[in-house]
Amino acid sequence: MKISVCPGSFDPVTYGHIDIIQRASEIFDHVYVAVLQNRGKTACFTTSERLEMLKDCVKHLTNVSVESFDGLVVDYAREKGALAIVRGLRAVTDFEYEFKLAAMNRNLAPEIETVFMMTSSQYSFLSSSAVKEVASFGGDVSQWVAPAVAERLYAKYKIARKG
Repeated sequence: MKISVCPGSFDPVTYGHIDIIQRASEIFDHVYVAVLQNRGKTACFTTSERLEMLKDCVKHLTNVSVESFDGLVVDYAREKGALAIVRGLRAVTDFEYEFKLAAMNRNLAPEIETVFMMTSSQYSFLSSSAVKEVASFGGDVSQWVAPAVAERLYAKYKIARKG
């Protein structure tokens, strides 16, 4: 069985994330979407909230599981029997960071490959940070996140949306 791990903070999950997860699910027998509990960052949403949103967004994908993890992604990948870590790339600016991360992971776990997937062009500019910023000012984020995620964002920022 070909298993992969798709790690991230998913704060919040966007259609760009879902695009990568969907495409990974077509390549691998099973994909573990791993929500990072990053002690170094202050998240907008709790780990539980991020897990709920992700599970709702990928419930149609029968070979995808959503879990949280704390620690090194290579340790989590080993625990799951994964042969690959899937990472999405939006632009050239992502590449340098992702390349360094992949090299470090390769050094820590040479048996686990990093697979880069280019984000679909309609999501190439999209980031969770940008979505949060737009939502915080009451802007329409419906083209970038699922309706339930948009509602949670507006509630978090106490924005009353019309329409």
